[in-house]
Amino acid sequence: MTQRLAADTFLRLDLSVRPSRHPVPLSMPRPPILPGVVLLGVLNLLVGCSRDRDAGPAKTPFVLAIQPTSTPEKLSARSAELEAFLEARMEGVDVKIHVPTLYAGTIEALRFGHADAAFVGAWPARIAVDRAGARVVLGEIREVFAHGERLEAPSYSSYWIVKPDSAIQTLADLRGKKVAFPSRLSTSGYVFPMARLVADNLIEAGADGVDPSAYFGEVLYAGGYAQGLEALEKGQVDATLIAGDVPQALYDKALQSMRVIAEQSSIPSHAVVVGGHVDAELAARFEKALLELGDEAHRPLMRAFVSGIFLRFVETDAETHLAGLRGALDSTRLGFTETLR
Repeated sequence: MTQRLAADTFLRLDLSVRPSRHPVPLSMPRPPILPGVVLLGVLNLLVGCSRDRDAGPAKTPFVLAIQPTSTPEKLSARSAELEAFLEARMEGVDVKIHVPTLYAGTIEALRFGHADAAFVGAWPARIAVDRAGARVVLGEIREVFAHGERLEAPSYSSYWIVKPDSAIQTLADLRGKKVAFPSRLSTSGYVFPMARLVADNLIEAGADGVDPSAYFGEVLYAGGYAQGLEALEKGQVDATLIAGDVPQALYDKALQSMRVIAEQSSIPSHAVVVGGHVDAELAARFEKALLELGDEAHRPLMRAFVSGIFLRFVETDAETHLAGLRGALDSTRLGFTETLR
C-alpha cells in the first residue's frame, strides 16, 4: 500500500483521550467521613503542595521527531542520552524523542503541533516547509567524498556507475538498459539522477512526474547503495548509483571497482526543521544546543541518529540549504510516495 503526500492529503495522528476502562459508579454509597480522616487528608494535601513547590514549575514539553537510520527499536533505546544532553542545555524543558516509521508521520506531527522539531532528509524537509509551515534552521555538515577527496560540506554528489568493461559511456547509452536505484525516496539516488536525465533531454516529466520505466528497459529499487552495487557486480543491472555521503569503505569500493559515467552535485544533506508553532526563544535554545553536538566529545550522539559521518550542524534556512532540490523537484514533478509496511 502506498501513500502519496499531496497538498491536502496527510496522515492523521490519533492522540485522542480515551476514558478509563473502569469508571467509578456515581451511585456508589460513600462511607461516613470521620474527623481524624479529615485531618489526615488536610495534612496529606499540605505535604503534597510542599512537594510540588520543591519540584519547581512544570517543564515545557518539547517533542523531537527523528527519521530512522536504524531500526526504531534501536534508536529508541539510544534516545535517553540525547534527551538528557538537550535538557541540560534547554533549562526547564522536558525533551522527548520519537522515531516515526514514516516521513508522513513526522510531517503531520509538525503540521498539527504534535512535534516541535525534526531531523529529516532534504526531500521531507522541503515538504515540511511547504505543507506543514516548518522552518529549516540547521543543515548537517558531513564528511563527504568527491572525486577521491574528503570534504566537509552541507552538500555532496552522487554518481552513475557501470562496470569498467561496459560498452556504456554516457547516460544516453542507458536507454533500454537495466538500472538499480537505491530507493524512490532517495534525494541523491533518485531525485537528482532523474533531474539529470530531464536536463539532458533524455526523458520528459509527465503530469504525474517523471517515469524511469519510460526510459530504462528495467528498473530495480535495491533498498540501498550497497545493494545496488551488489546487483551491478553480479550483472543483474547495467548501471546503478553511488553517493558521496556513504561510508568511505563503500564509496572507495564502488569507485575503484566501477567506472563513473555521470555526476549530480549540490545535493543537500539532512536538515533540522522546527515547527511554525514553536516560540522563537525556545527554538533558539534548541538550535544552540544542537550546535554543541559538533564538539568531538558529543558527535557520537548524532552519529547514532542521523549518519555515521556527521561532523556538525550549521545555521541555514530553506532557501539556502534546499535551493538545488526545489529545481530538481520542479523539473521532475516527482511526488513523495511512501510505502506503508
